[in-house]
Amino acid sequence: MKLAYARGFRETSLADIAEAAHVPVGNVYYYFKTKEELAEAVMERRLEEFRAARAEWDRLSSPKERLLAFVGSVQANRKQLARGGCALGGLCSELHKEGGALAKKSATLFTEPIGWLEKQFRAAGHEKDSRELAVHFFSAFQGMATVALGTNNREVVVMETKRLKDWIGAL
Repeated sequence: MKLAYARGFRETSLADIAEAAHVPVGNVYYYFKTKEELAEAVMERRLEEFRAARAEWDRLSSPKERLLAFVGSVQANRKQLARGGCALGGLCSELHKEGGALAKKSATLFTEPIGWLEKQFRAAGHEKDSRELAVHFFSAFQGMATVALGTNNREVVVMETKRLKDWIGAL
């Protein structure tokens, strides 16, 4: 996961992974017969990370608190976002360009968080426009991650998360 995030999935070879893990390349092939299998494992791990965070946020008492916790996690990762962009967004974009079954599966990296956000907006009383609000919110997050990466400026995240917090407060 670290290599795919730092170098990009396409640029990371199974030999690179073996070297980083200090194992013979044959050991990597034992667990992952193809690079596509490896991509699926990386996607699943990223989704597990999101699901674990979501489980924490779901313990909060209100949808606004849960949305603010999501924003807080983004702000807490501002250094990482400025250095490497969004781990979900980067992987989803890269795998989508590969086409085929992998591209279809990679959409889950976006659809699952958007679905959770939609549920929060619906619970906050926005039945009619919960989908649009969720897409807007997630798009703002992805945009801030891309701009922070492109400018190598974590302050972009600070500025934009403040704007998102204000927006959530006004809902």
